Amino acid sequence: MLKEFNLVVSTYRGRENDCISELWYFLRDLGDRRFEASPTGLPGLIVARTSLNPLDVVEKLREEVLKSPWYFRFILKVVPIAKVVPADLETISSEASKMALEAISPEETYKVIVRKRLSELGTREVIEAVASRIDRKVSLEKPDKVVVVEIIGDVAGIAVLKPDQIVSVQKLKREARRAGWE
Repeated sequence: MLKEFNLVVSTYRGRENDCISELWYFLRDLGDRRFEASPTGLPGLIVARTSLNPLDVVEKLREEVLKSPWYFRFILKVVPIAKVVPADLETISSEASKMALEAISPEETYKVIVRKRLSELGTREVIEAVASRIDRKVSLEKPDKVVVVEIIGDVAGIAVLKPDQIVSVQKLKREARRAGWE
């Protein structure tokens, strides 16, 4: 598995290679000539490294899905990652809280989302360790920012994002359908 990644991508079980190909074509169209991706060994999950800004990638993905929803068949969800660290509680909580305090202003709210795979760490213990270091107001319903911790085995990808920077292709396709674009 690729250890230095900046995108976590979900797909259908057994369609990981198709997803990598679809992502490769999309990123190539955006001008990325140094794209790398690999299956994680977990069904339906790949990690990728783009030479482009991952936040720009998800914004372009959002635009393309709304414009041409039929273009994407295998990419289901894309989460941009700012930093990859060892998956131990101290490192995760230290890095995530540092990033959060830089990205979340005192008047903004946040929530912590942890997705863990192949790890003994408890979701609740990670959330508590991260949140206890962030002196900002929590909003579980409508946060201004989301502290994302994606644990995959011995590494953890961390990012502080606006909720719409986590792109669910399926949700966007439903929006496109409702708007009558499909």
